[in-house]
Amino acid sequence: MNMKELIKKARMIAEPYCVKKGKGFRLNDIDPGDTLWLKAEDKPKAKEALAMGVEALSKLQELLYAQDQWAVLLIFQAMDAAGKDGA
Repeated sequence: MNMKELIKKARMIAEPYCVKKGKGFRLNDIDPGDTLWLKAEDKPKAKEALAMGVEALSKLQELLYAQDQWAVLLIFQAMDAAGKDGA
């Protein structure tokens, strides 16, 4: 998957979870078990996309930092022993 495809997929995945101005958003309305269309057999592809996404996010965050105008907020939800501390 190239960078252009990755960004397109990331937008599709993120869209249902984007909060715009906080209006009408309730965290209670979000299903924490939601996997969108991803199934168990998609796991290897998802791991590859995640690795590429981390690299892309790092590059994009550098650009945002350089502009000194916008920020990125990532929210992780996982069980207590899921390793979020190192994120």
